[in-house]
Amino acid sequence: MNVDILKKAVIALLATLPVIFPAMATADEYTLIIKNHMFIPDRIEVTAGQKHRLIVLNQDATPEEFESYELNREKVVAGKSKIVVFLPPLETGEYPFFGEFNPDTAQGRIIVK
Repeated sequence: MNVDILKKAVIALLATLPVIFPAMATADEYTLIIKNHMFIPDRIEVTAGQKHRLIVLNQDATPEEFESYELNREKVVAGKSKIVVFLPPLETGEYPFFGEFNPDTAQGRIIVK
C-alpha cells in the first residue's frame, strides 16, 4: 500500500473520532465516593452547557443508590463497587442527589455555573 494513502486514511479516521465517540470526547469527569453512608464530596461544581460523567465509588460493604429527581437519574451501586452516571449538558442551578437507602446521611448537590 502506498504510504501517502495510508497516512491520509489514518488522518481521516482520527478526524472522525469525536463524531464516533462524542461522549468520550466532550464529557468532564467527576468522582463521588460513598463512605460511611455519605457522599464525598457532597458538592460538585460543574460547567453549564457541557456533558458530565460521574464515577460513583461505593467503599461501603452495603449497596447504595444514586438518585436525583431533578437529574432524572436512579442507579444502584453495589457494595465495594462503582457505577458511571452520564449527565447531559445542564442549565445553571443546583441539582440535589441522595442515597435512597440512607437518605438522612447520603445527600449532595451538583452546582452548575
